[in-house]
Amino acid sequence: MIKLGIIGGSGLYDLAGLTNVSSRRLETPFGDPSDDYVCGTLGGHELYFLPRHGRGHRLLPAEIPHRANIFGFKLLGVDAVVSVSAVGSLREDMRPRDVVLPDQYFDRTKNSAEHTFFGKGVVAHVQFGDPTCPGFRTAITTVIRGLLKEEKSESRLFDQGTYVNMEGPAFSTRAESNSYRAMACDVIGMTSLAEAKLCREAELCYQAISLVTDYDCWHTSEEAVSVEMIIGHLNANVTLARKILARLCPALEKQPRTCGCRESLKYAIMTHPDAIPADAKQRLAPLIGKYIKG
Repeated sequence: MIKLGIIGGSGLYDLAGLTNVSSRRLETPFGDPSDDYVCGTLGGHELYFLPRHGRGHRLLPAEIPHRANIFGFKLLGVDAVVSVSAVGSLREDMRPRDVVLPDQYFDRTKNSAEHTFFGKGVVAHVQFGDPTCPGFRTAITTVIRGLLKEEKSESRLFDQGTYVNMEGPAFSTRAESNSYRAMACDVIGMTSLAEAKLCREAELCYQAISLVTDYDCWHTSEEAVSVEMIIGHLNANVTLARKILARLCPALEKQPRTCGCRESLKYAIMTHPDAIPADAKQRLAPLIGKYIKG
């Protein structure tokens, strides 16, 4: 059975058929996660939810403890992590309420030291040319396509795209937005890149489900954009995300897991075992223990 980790807003927990719901608070070597993990069972599969900004949306994007969040999923024994978040569109044809599954990232953050578990005596360089898990993305694609067809939805799926990860909390300037468009980027957000990097280091499959709520500021329109309109898009996207997640675990069971995510660190650790401090071996044991003994 698949153990699935889910990062997103608290509205995702309301899944029909979710049973045995409980909360777990974890401590990690990288501090406290954003909040307690909500655990439940759906169709015999274990699901673990985490609100990335904390309940009540308390954390700025730059304040999210990404390392603790992903390390916590590793401690819980999850196999794969799916991230659900709102994004702005950098393309005319990617409209509000469309769904994008990014397969590439462009990094505009300034906090890369917080996007790795390594350092302090241990050096590792994981492969990141393909930042998300292709098999995982295929399974998610199948689920979403089937759901949108079944519901005759006007939302559309884009099964690949480049996600610009800015730091925020302010949104882009128009000059920045137009420069990302000139580089053929597709959507923009503030959270997904760190999750993808850390899941790769934790040897977890990862894929973001990016839900378009609006166009980034490059887009000028005569149509007034109201708060009610944005809230409407957000609510519709949350409803769609819940339906996707409810169908995802059975689809994952049918998808052979042939990716290399589970061995991402096999050739990535550069530091000689004898040179790794004992406290670092202990701190990173859930990650490197199968490669570095003692």
